[in-house]
Amino acid sequence: MKITHIQSQLVRLPVDEPLADGPVTRGATRDFVTLTVGTDAGIEGIGITSCGGTMTSALKAAVDALGELTKGEDPLRVEAIADKLRAAAGASGPGGIFTMALAAIDIALWDIRGKAFNLPLASLIGGFRTRVPTYASGALMRNFPLDHVLKAGRRLVESGFKQMKTQLALGGDANPEREVERIRLIRESVGDDIDLMCDINQRWDVRQAISIGQRIEQYHLFWLEDVVAPDDYPGLASVAAALATPIAAGEYVYGLVPFRHMLEARSIDIVMVDVLRAGGITQWLKIAAMAEAFNLPVVNHLYPEISVHLVAAVPNGLTVEYMPWSSKLYEEVPMPDKGELAVPDKPGLGIKFNREVLKRYGA
Repeated sequence: MKITHIQSQLVRLPVDEPLADGPVTRGATRDFVTLTVGTDAGIEGIGITSCGGTMTSALKAAVDALGELTKGEDPLRVEAIADKLRAAAGASGPGGIFTMALAAIDIALWDIRGKAFNLPLASLIGGFRTRVPTYASGALMRNFPLDHVLKAGRRLVESGFKQMKTQLALGGDANPEREVERIRLIRESVGDDIDLMCDINQRWDVRQAISIGQRIEQYHLFWLEDVVAPDDYPGLASVAAALATPIAAGEYVYGLVPFRHMLEARSIDIVMVDVLRAGGITQWLKIAAMAEAFNLPVVNHLYPEISVHLVAAVPNGLTVEYMPWSSKLYEEVPMPDKGELAVPDKPGLGIKFNREVLKRYGA
């Protein structure tokens, strides 16, 4: 089997908040690059990537340039193709647009592999389980009015979610008292039986993370996420050592090596991996295995349609972030049911692009 053609497209989806009808900015978009890789066996694989902002066109150009180099290659030789692309990219890696572009190709190759062997991706790469816990993400954002967040939390509970994520580091006139009060009210709103996570998005320094983190420990958060700068491994380690609340991080770093540094520094308790910034499924699985060697669980960042396979496949998979920002790209996707996602049972990723959506929102 040989790769014969590739086709990429820039797609701009309107911003929405589908979980609890949160407020959105009129006219805002979430931008993706979709990819289809075809073979002489008639099997096609799909992949996506995204970097947002003004660099999406450059990302598409990178996908096209790398994709051209895969023509004539055996799509089942995923590592060989990645090595070829890294060599061709020269000094443009290992992070940034190169890695994001490589991820789209890698995902498509694994989709082809699953279809070639007539297996769902999760079964192909480990098959640890067929259903995984999932948590609602994106409905309890820091920029949403508190009244809406409290109502949204109750709505998520009523819809069956047992886990959900909010945010702190409120900005503006925020102070520790206001941060603590917001978490207190959200906890009261959703109840003590809900796993409540909290994302800081790198907005605290080490002192703030420890000080505020200790004050909110009484509300037993499931984890605190990205509390300080992602490459401040000693700072992260200081926070992790000072708090009983588990610290999650990893979504902001690129490739395999930073995770080794984070794990060796004992910076985190929960390893969070973005399949695009990791460089695709191949690298995601290597990071998950490294986390397992350190007796740590692994979770995904975004892209639940793909990530459900990854978290389900590995024995240390913890839960799937259900933030369905990319779901409209596909005809049918796994949907939460009583706080869980079922792994698609079709070969490969088990999903197809919605051609009408791609046509309507293609740039």
